[in-house]
Amino acid sequence: MSVERIRRFLSEAGPGTPCLVVDTDTVAERVRELVREFPHARLRYAVKANPEPAVLRAVLGAGGGCDVASPAEIEACLAAGAEPAALSYGNTIKKPADIAFAWARGVRDFTTDAPGDLAALAEHAPGASVSVRILVDGPASATPFGQKFGCEPDQAADLLAEADRLGLDPAGIAFHVGSQQPDPAAWEAGVAAAAKIFADCAARGVRLRRLNIGGGFGITYRDAVPSLAGYARAIRSAVAAYFPDEPEVLFEPGRAVVAEAGLIRTEVVLVATRFGRRWVYLDVGRYNGLAETENEAIPYRLEPVDRGGERGPVVLAGPTCDGDDVLYQRTPYELPLSLRAGDRIDILDAGAYTASYSSVAFNGIPPLRTYCLEGGTLADGA
Repeated sequence: MSVERIRRFLSEAGPGTPCLVVDTDTVAERVRELVREFPHARLRYAVKANPEPAVLRAVLGAGGGCDVASPAEIEACLAAGAEPAALSYGNTIKKPADIAFAWARGVRDFTTDAPGDLAALAEHAPGASVSVRILVDGPASATPFGQKFGCEPDQAADLLAEADRLGLDPAGIAFHVGSQQPDPAAWEAGVAAAAKIFADCAARGVRLRRLNIGGGFGITYRDAVPSLAGYARAIRSAVAAYFPDEPEVLFEPGRAVVAEAGLIRTEVVLVATRFGRRWVYLDVGRYNGLAETENEAIPYRLEPVDRGGERGPVVLAGPTCDGDDVLYQRTPYELPLSLRAGDRIDILDAGAYTASYSSVAFNGIPPLRTYCLEGGTLADGA
């Protein structure tokens, strides 16, 4: 239904390309579905996935909160009507001034993973609730985090004990299994590690209560992934197996909330044959919306508009003069042999990590324009 509503809007309004259109009714549906699957958990939408005001309003209206990573995201959420208590500052890399800003705006939940950040929290957010992020391997994810975030699990109890000594509220453990994670069993390692840290802290007299399982739930692009219910069953089972007393659970979905709600309409700029391969150049590329095609990590579904007939293989590239602005060379794609410059193509399930990743003006190309629909019509302020 979201695709039908979006295409109806595109047909009637005829905006220029490239553009992203997001159906916020679908955003609200996904939030409600996630809340049903995790009935005793608190949802904190990862704002970085798509920070459009109408998207934030839909998340909040459906009963979710927000995971923020910067002062700008805090301001956006508050402007959309969020209560400070519904915000959690999940970014472990933050300046002292950013911590002070968040504290002044009423944010009280923070995530940390290093002694320096913990000391800054104690100074600029006295008494705040803190969760320590641990490193958990998620090799099956499309975009793993590597070792950028998270301390080693055996360091977490020390950080939480230090948080207690500094007058902070040592709330619990956080982890993330990587974005677009197709394996529901990936969460078990994090849950098991967290349970051990809970026990280690209890032995020191520090009682933890919170388990933040992050996000990472996949959506079906070209390859099927489990349903949200499938992810939820596996995670609930792991929590029950390792925690005799159920902890307070937080989770931070981004892609699972907004990806399927969005569609990018793009125009073919050029079709050319190079060294025996047909290249199709679009007016959207890695620098103005399709950053997640780096290493061909996310294989979007493409549907030509008003162009059918026999299909053949293509290489897909963006419009800039950068040699890295190639979308798919190894992933097999086929498009109509009759495709010509000026034809339009729809990129489905593109609501997450597209417009928010756009460059400001590389090659003079503006960021990806976004239109949000509420009830099938253009949202206020969109």
